[in-house]
Amino acid sequence: MADAYFSLFTLIVLIPLALIAFLYFLVRPRPVKIPIKNRHVFITGGSSGIGLALAHHAAAQGARVSILARSRNKLEEARNAVRLATGIDVSVFAADVRDYDAVKRAVDEAGPIDVLLLNHGVFVALELEKQELSEVKFTLDVNLMGSFNLIKAALPAMRTRKDPQQPVSIALVSSQAGQVGIYGYAAYSASKFGLRGLAEALQQEVIADNIHVSLIFPPDTDTPGFAEENKRKPELTKIIASSSGAMKPEEVAQKTFDGIKSGSFIIPCNLEGIALSLATAGLSPQRSFLMATVEVLAAGILRIAGLCFQWTWYTSIEKWHNQRKAGSPQRS
Repeated sequence: MADAYFSLFTLIVLIPLALIAFLYFLVRPRPVKIPIKNRHVFITGGSSGIGLALAHHAAAQGARVSILARSRNKLEEARNAVRLATGIDVSVFAADVRDYDAVKRAVDEAGPIDVLLLNHGVFVALELEKQELSEVKFTLDVNLMGSFNLIKAALPAMRTRKDPQQPVSIALVSSQAGQVGIYGYAAYSASKFGLRGLAEALQQEVIADNIHVSLIFPPDTDTPGFAEENKRKPELTKIIASSSGAMKPEEVAQKTFDGIKSGSFIIPCNLEGIALSLATAGLSPQRSFLMATVEVLAAGILRIAGLCFQWTWYTSIEKWHNQRKAGSPQRS
């Protein structure tokens, strides 16, 4: 009987404690805290939607805020909105993220950046066969190459900042479509998956300079462009994505800054996002030994859950095509 109790104690207590202790020493990079107050936060795509909510949030936390977008008029509207809500005057810069020279001028004029928050992006849901290659290229140029342009422009000054002991951050806003591919999202998912590869490699390159990379994965977000985007979505995209609810930009902004301040590499924004992040953790960095423990223990279960989602999606696709062949393409 004693042997049975000891075996049970070992299984329930000792092995999990040993795993936690092992992961405590294993996780890299090490935990870090990144302050926002009195730091310079530079936000792209900052004139509306999530970007504007990020600007409000940063200003409310006492940061010096700069926002960049293409439209000068929308930037002025955003500046007025932040000033009215927080009493803080933000700096605005009009530039196209695809234009490296314009981006470099804006970054140099803004001054040394402590938190570079890359939120710009374009989105069109359409089957690849129906999408013009020019539209695919535009999506990749804005979402992916635009991020390269901003990082290339800002990184030298971030590396040579006056106080290298103060941690700084580069945060990229991806999407849950950057964790799992969805029907109609070929170009968009490709651009957002690319951000993950960029972020993982970049973190290794800049960690010695006390620069910390974060990758944010918001779900559908209730922004001005969201309703317009939905009008063009293929029928199957709407069916598959219908299970995911939309968040408010302010909620995404809160989650984003909570993650940045704790130096998290992966920042999910809701429960579905947490499950996706656990299921797709792979070889990504992890600072928290507790989250690493959850990732290890949940891996098998979440793989089963992922296969269930795939079964649901492919069943919906098969049903939809069968209905079309039968001459009655009705929504399920």
